[in-house]
Amino acid sequence: MLPKVPYASNQWVSIVLQSVRSTDMGDSSNSFLNLGIMKIQSVPTNHDKILTNLRWTNWETLTPRTPFTEQSLQETLNGGQAFRWRYDDSEQSWQGIWAKHLVQLRLTEGDVLEYRFPKESPANARADLSEYLLLDTDWSDLTDQLPWRSDQALENAINAFRGLRLLNQPFSEALLCFLCSATKQIPQIKVMCENLAREIGSEITSGGPHALPTWIQLSRTREATLRSLGLGFRAKNIKKTADIIAGSNGILEKIELLPYAEAKAELIKFPGVGSKIADCALLFGARKYEAFPVDTWILKVLKNRYGLEGWNKDQLEHFGRVHLGPLAGYAQQYHFAYERAIR
Repeated sequence: MLPKVPYASNQWVSIVLQSVRSTDMGDSSNSFLNLGIMKIQSVPTNHDKILTNLRWTNWETLTPRTPFTEQSLQETLNGGQAFRWRYDDSEQSWQGIWAKHLVQLRLTEGDVLEYRFPKESPANARADLSEYLLLDTDWSDLTDQLPWRSDQALENAINAFRGLRLLNQPFSEALLCFLCSATKQIPQIKVMCENLAREIGSEITSGGPHALPTWIQLSRTREATLRSLGLGFRAKNIKKTADIIAGSNGILEKIELLPYAEAKAELIKFPGVGSKIADCALLFGARKYEAFPVDTWILKVLKNRYGLEGWNKDQLEHFGRVHLGPLAGYAQQYHFAYERAIR
């Protein structure tokens, strides 16, 4: 039986690494599983205040075409695809922010998925949530299209995380979040995203949280300010990328519509965007499911499960796309989840 991945606590955490190796591959592992090697310092958060002050709608039911399990819902929301979800123990629900929306999700008895929004949310919030979670997508059918019949390692990963799916995030947000991810882990990326939203982004609801900043807002922000929010060397790349995007005529919208290979070639022209960051942004923000991000966990999978030792990144990415096919990125997410769970 797989070990249960603990939920994030009621407070964001500030991670102070003490002689912890950070690789240039940008390990986005869920380090809540590995806090023994880190010094953890809780920092104040406004989320509890938000929950108290906001007026919420009644809980309503969502009916995804492919049901969630507790494990697959947790991994989908908190497994390195998006970085603005947290589990609230007191509410027994997930609270998430994307675009201009704030939502709570929970699984009730029988794995029934329920949601609620702040009462002042826009009228299209329910439809946007359905599109964000891709509730009408038959993930069981997509899973069945993966080459698990001839791949024991993939079959094991799929069996452990039935119901796992990919989120449909705003492309601009996915790019920003993964620019923050370089050499960082999930809790640290969450802190950076929260800092950017709080200090630069616009308020979503009165007295509520803030959205991630737009690229125009970032372009109007000094690099020193970005550094003060904990971005470190990433501040320079984000500032330069923001200036390019803000000064263009819809460049991200044009890239999102390109075929995968062309889109990736354009993305890696941005400062700080390498192959892995480009693949993550395209997979999780542009639905380019053939993208195959290779981070430290996938390196372990390819070495330990497929015997691919000594291969370079380009060769590994090519292997993933050829062996796993047009849904290589979806298969990658199963591997990513399973490898972290069994370590």
